[in-house]
Amino acid sequence: MKRLPVLFLVLFSAAAAAQPSAPDTLEAADGWLRDLTLQFAGSQAQYSNWQEGGIDAVAFSARSEGIFYRVSGGLRQAHEVRLALGLLKQDTLGFRKSDDIARYAYGLEVETGGPFRPSLSLAARTQFIAGYDYSPEAGEYPDLPRETEGRVKVADAFAPLVLSQSAGVVYDPGAGFTARVGLGLKETYVGIERLRAIYGNSPDEAFRVQAGLDSELRYRREIVENVTLSSRLMAFQAFNQLGNQAPDILFENRLTMNVNSFLNVTLDAAALYDRDVTEDVQLRQSLAVGLAFSLL
Repeated sequence: MKRLPVLFLVLFSAAAAAQPSAPDTLEAADGWLRDLTLQFAGSQAQYSNWQEGGIDAVAFSARSEGIFYRVSGGLRQAHEVRLALGLLKQDTLGFRKSDDIARYAYGLEVETGGPFRPSLSLAARTQFIAGYDYSPEAGEYPDLPRETEGRVKVADAFAPLVLSQSAGVVYDPGAGFTARVGLGLKETYVGIERLRAIYGNSPDEAFRVQAGLDSELRYRREIVENVTLSSRLMAFQAFNQLGNQAPDILFENRLTMNVNSFLNVTLDAAALYDRDVTEDVQLRQSLAVGLAFSLL
């Protein structure tokens, strides 16, 4: 990550949250195009005198995703919301979260009649409930208290909260692909003082503001019938870290398979690199099979 070429930093550094893009054929006469879904998934296992062994377990999750598009007065608007919360319990352990996502993104583009459009984007990324490291290494988090069974709280509701704003140009050739590049701001808010150092903030710094290069690559396509791939690559290169630190990079992929009108399967995978938090690449993966309902 430290040896990324300058061309990559300039062309592919993208914000920590993405700008949604409208469908290829969207027109003013269409009004608002809305897509809001709700998904529930769960699993349960219980054993009693089962000779082959096993542990009791219960897990459930809820997800909601919404996308709202409109063209009016020569402007394209897009709102995107993504919420997810999952909990699991195994054997004698208490409930632990398995998924926790709260995202919002707003995009505004000026119609030009061509594939290049001036754009403005705003975004927020956070979580709903507290998060814990259940097996911290010796000496890790020296300033944070150990709780039950040695766990350490490393996050809480809206701590951290990552905000971004950017202005630039969107390239939209159609066929499900868009690219964006521009200048942006990124704010990392951590309201709980003892958690600030984990996310690169100083102890007295609730808000950490960075300015830098900002862009995004996004691809969304139905690869076969009822199977849709959504992929986006995002990063943020702060000006004060240019040349001595790799950009923050977030690479998200989602595969959605619609079995029928109510049953679907969603596979999520994400990789995050943020040197202010850790030198390691953070990975997240989840698989959900459940009931999905279209609300709008």
